[in-house]
Amino acid sequence: MPNAIFDIRQMEGPDTLHSMNTTGASENRIVASNRRARANYDILDTYECGLVLHGSEVKSLRDGAVQLADAFARVRSREMWILGMHISPWGHASAQNGHVVDRPRKLLLHRVEIDRLRSRTEQEPLQLIPLSLYFRDGKAKMELALAKGRRQYDKRHVIRKRESDLEARRAMSYRNR
Repeated sequence: MPNAIFDIRQMEGPDTLHSMNTTGASENRIVASNRRARANYDILDTYECGLVLHGSEVKSLRDGAVQLADAFARVRSREMWILGMHISPWGHASAQNGHVVDRPRKLLLHRVEIDRLRSRTEQEPLQLIPLSLYFRDGKAKMELALAKGRRQYDKRHVIRKRESDLEARRAMSYRNR
């Protein structure tokens, strides 16, 4: 068989350890999302970061037992930490092998990104808030946003603009019938 060409996908059987996605993109399974964040903040920039977790915390995340509503991130001693994120105890973990539900958890970002975020939050009135928590390729990831808080009249203005845009789209679709 000197001229035989083998395709690696033909050699893989159903018992392979990894699964090949035809589009090349990995699937994200969203565990939790902070829905109020987009209403209360103007999102300026987003970052994807990893999380340092204990074993029972990962099991709880897979069950979806996490709350991001009061969570925020801070830079302490050139490291990024998420505070206020509540991960409920895993039901099958024993008391000595469990985890503290509200402990600060370290976020994994590149040094350049951490320095950039620290300088921006110190110079301007900006916050670091989590938008969503998901699994990518079996690893827990968080979408972190650099955001500016909205005032009450800004929220009303955004709602009014969204409603007027929706009304204009409805009128255009009715007119084009």
